[in-house]
Amino acid sequence: MSSERTEVQVRPGAEGDLDALTDIYNHYVRETPITFDTVIFTPEERRPWLLSHPEDGPYRLMVALTRDSQRILGYATSSAFRPKPAYGTSVEVTIYLSPDAGGRGVGTLLYKSLFEALADEDVHRAYAGIAQPNEASARLHERFGFRHVGTYREVGRKFGRYWDVAWYEKEL
Repeated sequence: MSSERTEVQVRPGAEGDLDALTDIYNHYVRETPITFDTVIFTPEERRPWLLSHPEDGPYRLMVALTRDSQRILGYATSSAFRPKPAYGTSVEVTIYLSPDAGGRGVGTLLYKSLFEALADEDVHRAYAGIAQPNEASARLHERFGFRHVGTYREVGRKFGRYWDVAWYEKEL
């Protein structure tokens, strides 16, 4: 596994990544309950999301790609937790991987880079909502020091059924 990890690099996201990032996200929209979006996006519809994650500040976008082919394997973001001003030092974090990139340490590299980038920002807490069941995501978050703080029961409806979301928090 370590040789596979060395073949992956992580950098801030850029506008040229938009098509690949949209494709990755749309996989989860179409195929899984991991996101509660229910309609796929065009790259143009996703452009405001990408632009809301500059290279500095508390809202970041980190992209993992292969060193050789520069194929995007996944991304991690920190975004506004809630819109009201008092939430300004809290972020919601998430990771989306290309369907073939799981189990290779890509998520670990992404979060490591994201949290390093946030270390000098005025961010007090990170939160992650994980649609249930998702043991791999729960394990990843726990490895990074997140702790489970509660579960919203049947909070989202997708694919004709209701899904729970477990919430995790991490002190930054």
